[in-house]
Amino acid sequence: MQVFVGADYRGLERKNQLIPFLIDSGHQVEDLGDYEYNEGDDFNDPAIKVALKVRENPGSFGILICDSAHGVTMQANRFKGIRAANCAFSESAKLAREHDDANVLTMSAHFVDENLMKEIVKTFLDTKFENLERRVRRINRLDEREDYD
Repeated sequence: MQVFVGADYRGLERKNQLIPFLIDSGHQVEDLGDYEYNEGDDFNDPAIKVALKVRENPGSFGILICDSAHGVTMQANRFKGIRAANCAFSESAKLAREHDDANVLTMSAHFVDENLMKEIVKTFLDTKFENLERRVRRINRLDEREDYD
């Protein structure tokens, strides 16, 4: 499975812990930065890179990490076709995939430790979407906006 990963300076350590886990789990991983600690960088940059890559590569997934995960979630969700879900435990990751076909997982470096992060990622990537009519209808409505990127 193709997975695009990004983080700001606050999520850099967690991202670097997560990438070997993803590779060892058999996923094809592309690290979209940040690559070094740069205090005060903007969460927007990795979120935009990951959202665009996921949109350009149907069937792929994105993972974004910042301090709270709120900023990267908001930024990624600005893009048509991106469904980013901020998950702090496995059950929310499971529901994000089953019910909402989330294609980008966002997590907080501040609140989610390394082991829990790996558990959440595994659940997210292993869970299939329940392709029910009502779920598809609701997901399609997510892109009903006045303007697109």
